[in-house]
Amino acid sequence: MKFQPIKPELFTKNRERFIKAMQPNSIAVFVSNDEWPMNGDALHSYKQNSDLFWLTGVMQEDSMVILFPDNPDPKFREVLVLVRPNELKEKWDGKRLRANEARGISGIQTIVWLDSIEGLLQAWVHLADHIYLSSNENDRKASPIRSRDYRFIDEMKAKYPLHNFLRAAKIMRDLRAIKTAEEVELMQKAMDITDVTFRRLLGFIKPGVRENEIEAEIYHSFLSQGSTGPAYGSIIASGDNARTLHYVSNNGECKDGELILMDFGAEYGGYCADLTRTVPVNGKFTRRQKTVYNACLNIHNYCKSILKPGITIVDYTNKVGEEATQQFLKIGLLKKTDVKNEDAENRAYRKYLYHGISHHLGIDVHDLGTKTEPVKAGMVFTIEPGIYIEEEQMGVRIENNFWITRSGNKDLMKNIPITVEEIEALMKK
Repeated sequence: MKFQPIKPELFTKNRERFIKAMQPNSIAVFVSNDEWPMNGDALHSYKQNSDLFWLTGVMQEDSMVILFPDNPDPKFREVLVLVRPNELKEKWDGKRLRANEARGISGIQTIVWLDSIEGLLQAWVHLADHIYLSSNENDRKASPIRSRDYRFIDEMKAKYPLHNFLRAAKIMRDLRAIKTAEEVELMQKAMDITDVTFRRLLGFIKPGVRENEIEAEIYHSFLSQGSTGPAYGSIIASGDNARTLHYVSNNGECKDGELILMDFGAEYGGYCADLTRTVPVNGKFTRRQKTVYNACLNIHNYCKSILKPGITIVDYTNKVGEEATQQFLKIGLLKKTDVKNEDAENRAYRKYLYHGISHHLGIDVHDLGTKTEPVKAGMVFTIEPGIYIEEEQMGVRIENNFWITRSGNKDLMKNIPITVEEIEALMKK
């Protein structure tokens, strides 16, 4: 691990939360992600299944966790399944967890090797009435590939056709959306690393620098601070590239007089940060750039004022649309006739702000959480309004991360420079 050890109490508490939501006499089984092939005999960097990590803290492939709170044998009510260490294989692929190490990470005392779990699991399933299995129910998923969790569902249904199968994802969506203080502490560390990195970039960016050079600075800064690396593909978009929301080519030259939009965040301890800032390549905003930037910041601050417990994302988005409309009128992007004649299903402001304003954040950068139910205390959201002007070849986005509290929200990125004056002063240095 590149980061400092996480206290196992976090994962013990997470399992307790899940077990509390299970039906009586149920068993839950979570499996790790596939190792995805690249080309030849190469594999992509391994990324653990988010639910399994949330329950155990284990980032190793070929792992499982089994929860059976009503198991007559207390020793097997929580079981962590790992691949048996093989010293010869480790000479090629690196060290695998030993039982004592896994206990220290997860807080689970019973460790069973993967090559001996099949008979044990069968006996436990025969005692249970219900089986919870995990699946990817992220609304944004788009891959047609049938991943390991879905293949495992097929296997279990074929073996135990008369059991009642239940969706672990429905419980996970509600639990993972509400972050504990321990989780937010890890997220804050990721954000602090991102803060240091952004300040470093302000001293690095200048006309002639390439986007990929900035990306390299980000990666170096993250790793040198104990981050696992970027939480997602960094977006380093200068000039008109900034109007492409998921621009990841990062191969352009940063030119004098242009803005550069940077959307990046560190991963630390399995948790994500998600920052966006837009800065002038030469260190000084033009009058028009400053006007557009401050309009975006005004929308950002308005979002911050209304994102509180009780509001739904639908109502929140509608209110933000009203504020964006007023800001766009003030800076000359819209005319009153545009607003008067707008289509209610495609409002006028959407020409210049064509994405959502906030999403859940946690182990995944687009984390699990409801879009239809009221916002609750404990949730963590991004706030990321943008203004994208095709005729001016300009894109501006400003993004911070917020932990929802009982009375409002806490800006977890409040220390990161955000105003025109702060950015210019640091770039001048």
